[in-house]
Amino acid sequence: MIYREMPTGEKLSLLGFGIMRLPVIERNGVEDIDQAASTQMIDYALKHGVNYFDTAWPYHEGESESFLGTALVDRYDRDSFYLATKLPVWEIDSPVQADALFAKQLAKLRTDYIDFYLMHALDGERLDHILENGLLQWAIDLQKAGAIKRLGFSFHGTLDELERIIAAHSWDFGQLQLNYLDWELQKAGQAYQMLTDANTPVIVMEPMRGGRLAELTPAATEILTDIHPDRSTASWGFRYLGGLKNVVCILSGMTAMDQLEDNVATFSMAESDLSLSEHEGIVLDAALKTSNLAAAIPCTDCKYCMPCMYGIDIARVFGAYNQYKVSGAAFAYKMGLKAIGERAQAKFCIDCRMCTPKCPQRIDIPAKLSMIAKETAELLSVDEMRAERAELIVQREQQSKDT
Repeated sequence: MIYREMPTGEKLSLLGFGIMRLPVIERNGVEDIDQAASTQMIDYALKHGVNYFDTAWPYHEGESESFLGTALVDRYDRDSFYLATKLPVWEIDSPVQADALFAKQLAKLRTDYIDFYLMHALDGERLDHILENGLLQWAIDLQKAGAIKRLGFSFHGTLDELERIIAAHSWDFGQLQLNYLDWELQKAGQAYQMLTDANTPVIVMEPMRGGRLAELTPAATEILTDIHPDRSTASWGFRYLGGLKNVVCILSGMTAMDQLEDNVATFSMAESDLSLSEHEGIVLDAALKTSNLAAAIPCTDCKYCMPCMYGIDIARVFGAYNQYKVSGAAFAYKMGLKAIGERAQAKFCIDCRMCTPKCPQRIDIPAKLSMIAKETAELLSVDEMRAERAELIVQREQQSKDT
């Protein structure tokens, strides 16, 4: 396992385990964490050198922290790993409320301190909120008391807002959405450089863009496998980030053991190999252009927009649509919509806009759902026309035989 050292001395495994997308079991229509499978993944990660585990208050409907407390903290030496969680600043209006929530987090995680604590999903508005309501000072005081070891933030916003966040405090680290699709598309490269210039270490989230960069189109995948037939598509995305020297940890929200095994293999190579050569960079750019990912919706399946009060399964609708736009497989798209269910479709959006401010990617969700509903209706209309035409041809053939 490759490790990178923080300026404060901690040596973090470059592969971090994001406890956001664990395997689940569905019971009575509700998805619960698959405790057995997820615990096996925790054990494998630790055995192979992963020492950074990242969770948050809302992950897995509030169960992620409790799972990590049971599967990790209760079963392993507390000094053998680093624990990261976050303050949901949108739920907290005062230090008193923050104290109460932090106490619950410590109880869930079965610990008396947090190694890396983040102000969750900061942008300009939320920065104002934590400053005006004393929440930043609250966290600073907890750090002085030793309950928080390192204080940072995760970021979803504009570059101007990031500049304000950097200026607001001498942060120990910042967490950014970095990947080779967003490097230019969402100006992630500029955000990385801003933190680097401020001497603030970077922890990476969404390196696979919610899984979209782990499975490209067959044509794009072939471009990559022609160069490295023994390496996964996901490994290219991690190696793209591995060359960034100010990155101290790259989080991966893994949902299955095979993903964990593949990622461990990638981060167990020599550090000199964990970066792309100039030629490999050109190859990856060609694969990206072939995959047409930029034409899809920039949803990372975080589900912060959920649940929709009108029953629309926003994340699955976006996922099915993105897969269709990338692959062009209309039949698979229609089957995917059937699996989602009739009442959870995009066409039932009433533009209430309750979901929009919750989206870290700042997607205009109602507008995208309206677009999807229109395209889907047109697609199904074409199917109906084809079916009617085929039926007419059969009828004419039968009439011809009769005469």
